[in-house]
Amino acid sequence: MNIIKDLLKAGNVVVGTGASPTYKHFEVDMDMLADSGFDFVLFDTQHAPVEAKQLHAPIQAMRGKKAAPVIRVHNRFDQIGNALDAGARGIIVPMVGTKEEAVSLVRSCKYSPLGERSNSGVRGEWGEFKDYRSYLDMVNEELVIMAMIETRQGLDNIDEIVSVPGIDVVLVGPSDFSIELGVPIDYKSDTFQQALDKIVTACNKHGVVPGHYFIPPDMDPEFFIQKGFRLFTMPWADWAAQGIQNGLASINRSPR
Repeated sequence: MNIIKDLLKAGNVVVGTGASPTYKHFEVDMDMLADSGFDFVLFDTQHAPVEAKQLHAPIQAMRGKKAAPVIRVHNRFDQIGNALDAGARGIIVPMVGTKEEAVSLVRSCKYSPLGERSNSGVRGEWGEFKDYRSYLDMVNEELVIMAMIETRQGLDNIDEIVSVPGIDVVLVGPSDFSIELGVPIDYKSDTFQQALDKIVTACNKHGVVPGHYFIPPDMDPEFFIQKGFRLFTMPWADWAAQGIQNGLASINRSPR
């Protein structure tokens, strides 16, 4: 029902990628990206000039593909609801700093009795179900809920945040987090690395998956995997270009 949750339950590392920030070419992007091997495709409404309501078409283009759609929205009931109605199988909320904010996130994502999500009919790809209650329970169980830690407040409250039932992944937002810690974009600094260790320890204690929003360009994904992180994104454009270049290199195009 949800490849992200299945892989996380099995102990695998989950790797996604970001869709085009404007989603103008979503039909091409989704046809290629959603079946390219990535586990999820991330649509960002926090920094991109789009809203969740505009994502119905690109997410529909992903139907039947391997990757699951994930949407980042602000921690607001209406924005989370719009993202879920568009068909998201994962929700990311930035700047979670307290247990209360984490509880609000979960309750906005879950149908009653676990939350307050408003029902608008069957939304997204969730497989078969015998009755409507089974559908509601399936979504409550299979949806992946990710809280981003990007502030000192979030770091200070990490144990309380990961103790909230329903939080599946704690996702470090490295850019904002490094700035908050006083080491802007210095991801290799002791200050940043020690903060990561604290987050991983808290996650492991409560059975929550540690994630890293992106892997810095000059760092090896394996470094973060060995540190304990099991979910992150990688950019796809360079890999796609390399594939095209390799394909073209295999063709003899010299004059005849």
